[in-house]
Amino acid sequence: MTLTPLVYWAQRHEEIYLRVELTDAQNIAVCVQENILRFRAQGHGAKGQNEYEFSLEFFLPVKPEERRRLKASRHKEEGFVSLKTGYLFVYNLVQFLGFSWIFVNMTVRLFIFGKDSLYDTFHTISDVMFFCQLLAAVEVLNAAFGFVKTGVFPTLIQVSGRNFIIFVVFGSLEEMHRQPVVFFVFYLWSAIEIVRYPYYMLGCFNTEWKTLTWLRYTMWIPLYPLGVLAEAVAVIQSIHIFDETKLFSIPLPKNIGTSISFSYILHIYLVLMFLGLFINVRHLYKQRKRRFRTKKRKAN
Repeated sequence: MTLTPLVYWAQRHEEIYLRVELTDAQNIAVCVQENILRFRAQGHGAKGQNEYEFSLEFFLPVKPEERRRLKASRHKEEGFVSLKTGYLFVYNLVQFLGFSWIFVNMTVRLFIFGKDSLYDTFHTISDVMFFCQLLAAVEVLNAAFGFVKTGVFPTLIQVSGRNFIIFVVFGSLEEMHRQPVVFFVFYLWSAIEIVRYPYYMLGCFNTEWKTLTWLRYTMWIPLYPLGVLAEAVAVIQSIHIFDETKLFSIPLPKNIGTSISFSYILHIYLVLMFLGLFINVRHLYKQRKRRFRTKKRKAN
């Protein structure tokens, strides 16, 4: 289905003025043939980041070869930073500092203590990781209210999946605290985020660092599947513990049975986890393809 942007019309004597309501417009194509104007561009409009187009028929033929002026502009607020921009910048800065502390701390401890550092990751890192992952829930609201140009569902999958791992699988089972898999889960998460959040910080001011952009849209290719694999290992390791401790088990009436073990839910979660992996990888791949396809067109 073709999306139509908001178009503002004005006419003065023999001149016609059109303003198309798109921000960050790219790949702009305008064609004027006699009394028909056709417009197509990719940008952020009323329906979010999409491709928009429309055609407009004039009452009389126009002469585009005599006078034709096209202007693509981005609305910038001068003299002050908007409240939304400031909020997003501070949020991304706080998350960047949090995950940077986690990544650096774990790296230093790995070099100093070697494999012994794998067994106390939860006790040394979990407080900061709890804070960062709780704060990450704000990203779902940011997407829902249109503060950022990303899908709500992929964001919800990632945030809820991580919080399930850290609060339910790791947080509720003391037996999991000294498992080496905690190190790999936390390390892979933080490795992705120390690139993602600086990219968003620069994006708040329409600024780009090409190396950072490439890392943002490339590092997830090995790290994201490895992170999900580490999470799956953590879930599998916790299943027998939930069976033994009966934690979170659902009691049943005596004439039916004793209880439903929480491990059954974990088996279902494993299936949903890899389904979520497919959805998010597909989403991230589309983002990467769109990003570098746009840059290639600009270069040509």
